Amino acid sequence: MNAMEMKLRLESDLKDALRAGDSLWKNTLRLALSSIRLAEIDRGSQLEDSAVIAILQKEIKARHEAIEDAQRAGRPELEEAAQAEIKVLQVYLPQALSPEELEAQAKQVIAELGATSPREMGQVMKALLPRLAGRATGDQVSQVVRKLLQ
Repeated sequence: MNAMEMKLRLESDLKDALRAGDSLWKNTLRLALSSIRLAEIDRGSQLEDSAVIAILQKEIKARHEAIEDAQRAGRPELEEAAQAEIKVLQVYLPQALSPEELEAQAKQVIAELGATSPREMGQVMKALLPRLAGRATGDQVSQVVRKLLQ
């Protein structure tokens, strides 16, 4: 699915949510589309698939932070709302890699680059992240690469 198709799918699903009166989907998709449009305006052109995925991941990360804040504040209803929004956004992300698949990809890139020390982690990350295309978070990739280069 390319970025234009993904954006059209988000807009189509938003229309369906509006027709169905589903406020959770409606609000979540409006926020995601708003972030995508803002990024397009900043960039001055349509976003690529990887950029749209990155925006959705950023939205999910923001919801995880909201969950932590809600837990600290003792607000279980806000925590549940953020969890529900995460589930909606995850529908649009590619299938996540298993830890074993992620480690295999990281080993392959390390071998290709001939990296042997943690000082070369930046080079490995630069080569690896585009290959994963949103199927793993930067934190997950960083942990695996750091472990393998130790």
